[in-house]
Amino acid sequence: MIKPQLSESEIEGLLKVLKARFDKNKHRHQGIEWKEVEARLVMQPTKLWSINEMEGTGGEPDVVVFDPKDKMFVFCDCASESPKGRRSICYDHEALASRKEHKPKNSAVNMAEEMGIELLDEFQYGQLQSLEQVDSKTSSWLKSPESVRKQGGAIFGDFRFGRVFYYHNGAESYYAGRGFRGLLRV
Repeated sequence: MIKPQLSESEIEGLLKVLKARFDKNKHRHQGIEWKEVEARLVMQPTKLWSINEMEGTGGEPDVVVFDPKDKMFVFCDCASESPKGRRSICYDHEALASRKEHKPKNSAVNMAEEMGIELLDEFQYGQLQSLEQVDSKTSSWLKSPESVRKQGGAIFGDFRFGRVFYYHNGAESYYAGRGFRGLLRV
C-alpha cells in the first residue's frame, strides 16, 4: 500500500498554518517550542498527511501536550465547534451498516481510521475542555467503551450551561451538529 504524502508546497503551507496557530494559542502548549515540533513533523510525512486531513476537514489541529512517557507531541482538533467536514455521521461501521434507510455518508470511527487519527475518549475530551471551551453549539462523538457499544450505544460530549456533558445515543444516529474530534501522536 502506498503511504499518502504531501507535496513540498503543501507541507510548506501546512507548516505555516500550524506555526501561526501554535504561536497564537500558547496556553495550549506551555513550555513547548515550535522548532521541536516542526523538526518532528518534517521527519514523518505520513503524520503530516494526517494533520493535513484534520485541517482540511475543519479541525484546526494544534499541539495540546507533550507526553513525557512516550516522548510524543499530541495534536488535537481545537476548532471551537465539532469539525464541519466530519458532521452528520454515525458512530462506527457496524452502526452505518445497520441503517436501512437514510444512511449517513460515513462514520466517525471509519473517518478517523482513514485519516490516521484516534477519536478522543472522555478523559482526553475533558482535558481539551480544560484548555478551552469547545462544542458550545455542536457535539462530538467520543471513543466509546465496548460495554456501551455492545448494547448499541455510543458516547458523545459537548459544553452547555457552563460545564462539560457526556451523554449517550444510539450509535446509528447522526445529526448535522455532531461530528468527532481526533488526536494524533507525533
